[in-house]
Amino acid sequence: MKVIICGAGQVGWQIARHLSGEDNDVTVVDNNPDLVRRATDTLDVQGIAGFASYPDILERAGARDADMIIAATYSDEVNMVICQVAHSVFEIPRKIARLRSQSYLDAIYSDLYRREHMPIDVVISPEREVAAAALQRLAAPAAFDTEVFLGGRAQLLGITLETDCPVLNTPLRQLSDLFRTLSAIVVGVRRDGRLFAPDAGDQLFAGDDCYIVTANEDIARTMEIFGKVQKKQERVVLIGGGNVGLAVAQALEKQGSLDGGRIRAKVIEKDRKVAEKAADALERTIVLNGDGLDTALLAEANIARADAVLAVTDDDKTNLLAAVRAKAEGCSMAIALINDPTLVPLLGPLGIDAYINPRITTVSSILRHIRHGRVSAVYSIGDAEAEVIEAEVLSTSPIAGQAIRDVDFPEGVLIGAILKGDKLIKPDGHTRVDEGDVIVLFAMTNDVPEVERLLQVSIDFF
Repeated sequence: MKVIICGAGQVGWQIARHLSGEDNDVTVVDNNPDLVRRATDTLDVQGIAGFASYPDILERAGARDADMIIAATYSDEVNMVICQVAHSVFEIPRKIARLRSQSYLDAIYSDLYRREHMPIDVVISPEREVAAAALQRLAAPAAFDTEVFLGGRAQLLGITLETDCPVLNTPLRQLSDLFRTLSAIVVGVRRDGRLFAPDAGDQLFAGDDCYIVTANEDIARTMEIFGKVQKKQERVVLIGGGNVGLAVAQALEKQGSLDGGRIRAKVIEKDRKVAEKAADALERTIVLNGDGLDTALLAEANIARADAVLAVTDDDKTNLLAAVRAKAEGCSMAIALINDPTLVPLLGPLGIDAYINPRITTVSSILRHIRHGRVSAVYSIGDAEAEVIEAEVLSTSPIAGQAIRDVDFPEGVLIGAILKGDKLIKPDGHTRVDEGDVIVLFAMTNDVPEVERLLQVSIDFF
C-alpha cells in the first residue's frame, strides 16, 4: 500500500513508524526540513520538505498513484485543503484528516465532508479521543491503562501488581483452573522494562505490569483477583481548561446527566480568556481562573476531597508537577496528560497513578481506519511495542474453522476474547474460530504483519 503522511510531528512520525515497519511504501511530507530528516534518518520512508497542501508538493510525494493520504499537520485548515487537493487533483481513494476545532466536528455540519463538498473519509479528533480515554481511566481508576473492545462487551486493563496481589507466583494456566467462571485472560506482561506475550506456564511477580482482556461484567472481580480495589470517581478536578480539558469536562457533564448527576467536576485554568470560554461552554461545572500549582487555589477546589485530578494542560511538565502537588494536598488519584513517552518512567517514582498519551490515542484511532480487512479497533501499547486488535474472521482466513491450538500463531500473539454471535467466549486451546467470529488479540508489533496474513485481510481491503 502506498501512503502519504502529511505532517512529521509526533503523530505523523508514529504512523509512519507503524506503516513502514509493515513494508508499506510511505512518504512523509512536512514544511520543516528537520522533521523530514528525522523521519528519513530513523525510518524506512521517503521524505519531501514542503507545504503538503500544494499540488506540486503532493505530486512529488507520489500522489498520482497513492492509495491513502493522512493529513496530520498542526492546522485543521491545511489538513482539510490537503484532502480536497488529494481528491480533486489526484483522486486518492482514502483520505484521513486530524481536526481539532470543535466547530468543524459539530454533527449539524456533517454534510461538509461529503464527497461533493470537502471529501474526507475519516475525521479524527484528538480532543474527543483523549476525552474518551479519560473517562475510561476514571471508570477503572486502579488500572494504569484501559481500552474498550467489542462494542463495550470487553475491556483491556493495564494493572500493576503489588506485593499483596493474591495471584503472585501462580502459573497462568492455574488461574484458569482456579477461576473457571472468570472471563479474563492475561495477554501481555511488562517485566523489567520488557513487554512480552506470556506462556501458560509463566508466573506473575510483584512489579509486573499486566495487560488483561476481560468481559465488561467481570471488571470488578478481575480487579479484586489481581489485588485492586475499585472506587467510584464522583468528584473530579481538571487542571487545564483548553480544548482537551473542555472536551473532558463536557464528557463528564454528559456522563453525569446519564448517571443522575453524581459526577461533580471543577476546572482550573490559568488563562483568563480560556477560562471564560470554558465557563460559557459548560453548564454545571465550576471553572476557577488561576494556577493549578497554587495550593490556595487547589484548596478552593477542595482537592483534598476529590476522588481524582486530571492534569490536562498543553505542557507535560506542568501536568507532572500539578499531579504531584494535587496528590500532596490529599487527592487520592492523579492522572496526567503526557505527550513525551520518555517522561512516562517518572510517573511511578512521582506517585502519579495513570497517564493519557494523546499521541497514542490518536495513532490508535488512525490505525483502526487503515488496517487491512475487517479490523474494527486497534490500540497501540507502550511506545509502539504491541497492538491489541479487534477483527472479524473472514471465510478466506487460514484460521477459520480451526481450533486455536492448531493455528500457527507467532509467539508474540495471544487471543484475549472471542465474540460468537451475541455470546462472549473466553478462549482456550480447544476453542474453534469460525467465520464471522470477532476476535480480540494481543500482538507484538513485529508480529502484526503475520496477524494480518492469518486474517486474510488483503482480500477485503477497502
